[in-house]
Amino acid sequence: MRAYTFSQPRVVREAIAHAGTDTAFLAGGTTLVDLMKLDVMTPARVVDINRLPLRGITLDRDGLHVGALERMSDVAADHNVRRDYPLIAQALELSASAQLRNMASIGGNLLQRTRCGYFRDVTTACNKREPGSGCSALTGINRTHAILGTSDACVATHPSDLAVALVALGTDVHLVGGQGTRTVPLDTFYALPGSTPQVENVLRPGELITGITVPRSMWAANSIYVKIRDRQSYEFALASAAVAVEWRGRTIRQARIAAGGVGTRPWRLPAVERALAGRPATADTFEEAVRTAADGALPLSHNAFKPALLRQTLIRALTVLAESR
Repeated sequence: MRAYTFSQPRVVREAIAHAGTDTAFLAGGTTLVDLMKLDVMTPARVVDINRLPLRGITLDRDGLHVGALERMSDVAADHNVRRDYPLIAQALELSASAQLRNMASIGGNLLQRTRCGYFRDVTTACNKREPGSGCSALTGINRTHAILGTSDACVATHPSDLAVALVALGTDVHLVGGQGTRTVPLDTFYALPGSTPQVENVLRPGELITGITVPRSMWAANSIYVKIRDRQSYEFALASAAVAVEWRGRTIRQARIAAGGVGTRPWRLPAVERALAGRPATADTFEEAVRTAADGALPLSHNAFKPALLRQTLIRALTVLAESR
């Protein structure tokens, strides 16, 4: 770990006043500290934001509001979240370990870096870590890597379970920086790698997440998160499905669906949503609807199983949700 300056501001204005491209914000530290130890991230300035007034879990007519510094475990345990947004609670509880969930913040979870082994190994080529150096995963060990949204420059999978759930629910993320405040749909917050995989989102230098808003909807309470992984505890997804459905009797009036573990960002599946709309909740409907889920996929040498796994994960989520009515 290299030398850096450290500060603990108490107001947001102070936190962003001197922040820039060489600054890292510290909340739970469950990603940042690890990457600093590995020399993957080498900020010249670390700003501890834990004293900032960015907490709170409230529900009103506009939806669910969560401060960026709320801990994952507290959000998952919140009564309103569990009742009205079960998808969020499930995604959080399937993330990391209990100890990490007690430390990790909501804003930090949305900004966590990929778990690609080549990104975390500074002795290997990685365009995300060192632009222009190459992508070792393309010809290396790539079983856990992405099949959707990839490019010749990067095939790293987006790691956040929570982000997948929030994208499915149409969440907005609130930002503040030197140019003021703004709100961005989470679905457009994350960038595809293209030729610039080091640019992972639309955050401007020194900009900070202050919180999120999950809108009220007819489908949020009827939702589920299914995660398929190599082991049941403390493992990242090979494929996951965030599914929320508005019902009309036994018919799907509309659905909101996103996938994880397969894309370079949380992956919305609008074609699957359209195929489900107005259809009965039957096995045949589910089988037909998910056929397009992996359209455009570019499997690698070790993860050719992922398109089929994604489809089966979606079918499982839809089936469990239908049977629970």
